[in-house]
Amino acid sequence: MRLTTGTRIAALAAATALLASACSGGGDDAGSDDGGSAAGPVELTFWTWTPNMEKVVDLWNSEHPDITVTVNKQDGGDPAITKLLTAIKAGSGAPDIMQAEYQKIPQLVSSDALADLAGSLGDDVAGQFTDGVWDAVTLGSDAVYAVPQDSGPMQFYYRADIFEKLGIDVPTTWDEYADAARKVHEADPKAYLGTFSANDAGWFSGITQQAGASWYGIDGDAWSVDIDSEATTKVAEYWGGLVEEGVIDNKPMYTPEWNAGLNDGTQVGWLSAIWAPGVLAGNAADTAGKWEMAPMPQWDADAPATGAWGGSATAVTSQSEHPEQAAEFITWLNTDPEAVQALVDETGIYPADVPASTEALTDPPEFFSNQPDFYEVAAQTAQTVQPFTYGPNINVAYSAYNDEFAKATKAKTADAFVDAVDAMQQITLDDLKNQGFNVSE
Repeated sequence: MRLTTGTRIAALAAATALLASACSGGGDDAGSDDGGSAAGPVELTFWTWTPNMEKVVDLWNSEHPDITVTVNKQDGGDPAITKLLTAIKAGSGAPDIMQAEYQKIPQLVSSDALADLAGSLGDDVAGQFTDGVWDAVTLGSDAVYAVPQDSGPMQFYYRADIFEKLGIDVPTTWDEYADAARKVHEADPKAYLGTFSANDAGWFSGITQQAGASWYGIDGDAWSVDIDSEATTKVAEYWGGLVEEGVIDNKPMYTPEWNAGLNDGTQVGWLSAIWAPGVLAGNAADTAGKWEMAPMPQWDADAPATGAWGGSATAVTSQSEHPEQAAEFITWLNTDPEAVQALVDETGIYPADVPASTEALTDPPEFFSNQPDFYEVAAQTAQTVQPFTYGPNINVAYSAYNDEFAKATKAKTADAFVDAVDAMQQITLDDLKNQGFNVSE
């Protein structure tokens, strides 16, 4: 069921409250603690895995002696979430501030781990971010669970020298991408324009996001699962068809074989995100200057769109005794021009804040020094990231992707790819029910 925007906002706000109370032992209400408006020096703890974050935080501490932030480095991904939820359940040991990947926010909200910051942020904060990114921290509701930090808009990276040699135009539509894939493989049977990786669920969710998919939603007071939507099925059938035809590889990314392909020119393209230059520089340094970046091919050339792969936000936990001060800090961290510039310089992220990122990112990445307009193109694609709702058991959906698409890539048929989507739908839906969530089918 597709809800209207207004209905979805109201429904998701109600459902979030219901799911938080049903699925969590809960924590103290951050807004009820006198520490939220406490006078005098305040000390905040910040769990993050971003490298060199302490150097950025030092800028804040030097200018705000009454609100001191201490960085506590954590492992990223699931380990950090598990550690936080354990502390929340125990009622002690949770930090004031937590870095969280966008796909983990619904799980944290449903476990009552994050404070609602709607009353603590300025009215202009939302306007700093694209709608797609802001939707990820609000879940479409009036509540605000985090301030976006970095984002991963997706683009198409390709070997410009090989395209020129073969006389291939940069594809602007998925039909053109398929034609280009055929030409690349025909010219060299060992070469592929890309690969379908059964190990990267975030990549797959991003390319379905571009097509208009949203894997979860809210119907009234219940979660709904829509992985097997028309958009996701279309994407799966398209890629399954290319694999079946043999013009796209079916090997996982980040393997020695894949890295070798980046170096020797048999991996001619990569649908990836804004952080791709770092991966390419690390794995195929000798190919610097041979790659270029363009917007992803489009399903509808008249309605430019892209998905996201990666990115995180900064949240205040529900057990913080100083939520107002914590909200002040995370707003500064992710929207202040000086802070965003420091994030770029010290941590290498692509900031989610649109105005500040435009000022902070002027020169292209060194690996793409041959493309002076790199960040101009990136800014254009970032504006077209489509809204996408994650659910509280996205980890189950991602695990199901790995299992089911591993079978599909071995079968090498379009039908097997569609079957994998159907299996993901059922596995994810069944798990939501088994966990006790209110689920609408």
